[in-house]
Amino acid sequence: MSVAVAPLTGSPAIVAALGELMIEVVAGGGSVSFLHPLDAADAHAFWSGSLAAADRGERVVLGAWDGATLAGTVTLQLDFPPNQRHRAELAKMMVPVRHRGRGIATALCREAERRAIEHGKSLLVLDTASDGGASDLYEKLGFTFAGEIPDFASKPHGGMTGTRLYWKRVGALASGA
Repeated sequence: MSVAVAPLTGSPAIVAALGELMIEVVAGGGSVSFLHPLDAADAHAFWSGSLAAADRGERVVLGAWDGATLAGTVTLQLDFPPNQRHRAELAKMMVPVRHRGRGIATALCREAERRAIEHGKSLLVLDTASDGGASDLYEKLGFTFAGEIPDFASKPHGGMTGTRLYWKRVGALASGA
């Protein structure tokens, strides 16, 4: 795999690339909080807000680059109430179909985990759609299935899907130290 994973900034070009990626993923049925058809202005507004939160240190938005092409993204949410400062959440994992099967999602998750540890986090949590989600990926990466909530969200093209909840200890707690 020849992709580079790095934090993204809120430049207009990055916001546009993230918006296009999200529109493509939602059109393909990806359950990432939006319905099809996703308006470009809505996608850009979401990413502008998300990257502004990253600038404030509330999250890290990672991008996987295949040359000049944004081939995937994941967000590591860091900002939680005082009794949850030990945890972080993975969200908005997106890799378009044409880039799948190349280890991009794995690279994004590993970098998010590294950054979580760097930020002093000891627990990662995430959820993924029951229908068409990435459960197999997360389980291969050592996440533990915690349970499933039925009818959690609307699918992008209609109907309902459940969500599967996962967790993983990281850093010193993961190694038993």
